[in-house]
This record gives sequence, structure tokens and C-alpha cells, in this order.
Amino acid sequence: MATLPSVMSYAYQVKRRVYDRESMYFHPPLENSSTAESILHSLRKDTVFTDEEARLLDICLMIHAEHGGGNCSTFTSRVLSSSGTDTYSAIAAAIGALKGPRHGGANIKVEEMLGYMCEDIRDYNDEDEIAAYLRKLLAGEAGDRAGLIYGMGHAVYTKSDPRAVILKKYARDLAEKKGFGDEFHLLEMVEKLAPALVVEKIGRDTGICANVDLYSGLVYRTLGITPDLYTPLFALARTAGWCAHRIEELTYGNRIIRPAYKSVVPHIPYVDLNDR
Repeated sequence: MATLPSVMSYAYQVKRRVYDRESMYFHPPLENSSTAESILHSLRKDTVFTDEEARLLDICLMIHAEHGGGNCSTFTSRVLSSSGTDTYSAIAAAIGALKGPRHGGANIKVEEMLGYMCEDIRDYNDEDEIAAYLRKLLAGEAGDRAGLIYGMGHAVYTKSDPRAVILKKYARDLAEKKGFGDEFHLLEMVEKLAPALVVEKIGRDTGICANVDLYSGLVYRTLGITPDLYTPLFALARTAGWCAHRIEELTYGNRIIRPAYKSVVPHIPYVDLNDR
């Protein structure tokens, strides 16, 4: 857990050099610092950051740290741990699961959606115009044409995502200070208007609310963190939870996790190979 921030920062520098054709810079670790302070110190060329920035990143890491054992990456770490493999293999597998865009890429998609909104919406205070655009998103006529409003809805949270509530509370001031007040306001409008529009589209209330990813991408942008690092930061935060679940699995599980699958497809009579 302690070395992963450095691994992330150094790997990112290599990525910048090899793929972006930019210069690398490596800073010695900042002694007697928090994880958030160490990350900001290592990622910034001048190593300078404010206490407010470090506090906000620290909050992001805390609220992303764990989300129950039922999510894909945490379950992955438990499955591998149940086999008796080592910690590095279990955590690497969990990172591999989080790397999948359906699991760890939500805030990147929110940022992409926000970019489309900023381009196409003229008046950020006009709720009717914003609602009309969100209807186009749901109809697959705008944005990435996926028919989704990213940052809204969650498999577990249906009334409120407490992580989103906390992050929104602390993110507002820094977003306004950094010149992202308009973008923050647009996200608030999405949170306010989207639930009713989803009900309007599908004809029933499924209990949709803003999730933490609605705001986390913009928070990272206000901190000067590139989208390349959104999911790696998620992984850094989740490692604490993954390790906790691994310890519990090794201590109390004592048996390999071996899911049973039952086919629910209709029975199909066997057809001889020559008759196919």
C-alpha cells in the first residue's frame, strides 16, 4: 500500500516519455507526508501543492477506499486469496478487474459527457435547455450516443450515495477557486434533473441518484490530475479494502471460492454431427 503511489507516479512518467513524447521528472518521496501529499508532490513538476488540495485528494482516496465485498475488483481479490496465492497476485488481479471500463472508468465517462455538455449548452442556468440536452443523451442522440447519463445510478445506492454527498461538499470551494465553477454547476444540474428524466423515459421510478463518479472526475481535474491517472488513483485507494478482504478471507474462509453455474437455456436435443 505504501509503495503503490510511487509505482503509479514513476510508471506515469515513463508513459509520458514513451507515448506522449514528453520529458520525465522523478522526485524523491516526501518524508513524513500523507499518501495524498506524496502523490501531489510526485506528480507536479514543481512539487508544490496546498493543504486544501491535499485534503481534498485525501477525502477522494478515503471515500473510494472500499465499497463492500460485492463489487468486481474486491470479489476478485477474495477469489484469488481463497486459492492460497500470494498478496501480489491477488492485488494485481483486482487491479486488472478495476482496469475494465465498466468498473473503473465511470468518472472518465462523466468528464467526457461534461465536455459535450459544455460545448452544446449555451446557458448553464437554463434548466429547460439542460433538461432537453439530457433527454438527447438518454435517447442516444448526443454525447457518445450510448443512451446513458454518466454519474447517475448505482447498483446499491438508490436514495443517496453518501460518498457523492461528502465529495460534493468539499469540492465546491476548490472548483470555484480554480475556475471550474460553471462545470461544477452543470454537474449539480445533472444531479437535480436526471432522476425525473429517467423516470419519464422508462415509465417507472428505479431509485436513481448521483453516484460518487459524477463529481470525482472534476475534482481530479481541479487538482491538475490527468484522466490517465483517474483509475490508478482509484486502485491506490481500493488497495486498503482489497487487503482487508484478503486478510479476512485467509483468516476465516479456509476454503476455495468455487462458483457453481446452472444453465437456464432451453434444452436442445442433440443433433448428430453428420446431420448438422
